[in-house]
Amino acid sequence: MKPLHIILSVIGGAVAGAAVGLLLAPEKGETTRDNIRHFLKEKGINLRKDKLEELVDEIADEIEK
Repeated sequence: MKPLHIILSVIGGAVAGAAVGLLLAPEKGETTRDNIRHFLKEKGINLRKDKLEELVDEIADEIEK
């Protein structure tokens, strides 16, 4: 494998691990939404507040299903 593929694999694994951690965490919905919001901001996803809230709600709804 090329070094770029290894780096991308590590980053992808970290993101997937964080997503699984959020999905399996036994927390309240509001806490989960706060965690998702914080995670997205950490990863540099900068959206208007209303758009960020909309995205967080969509992700939280999928987690709850």
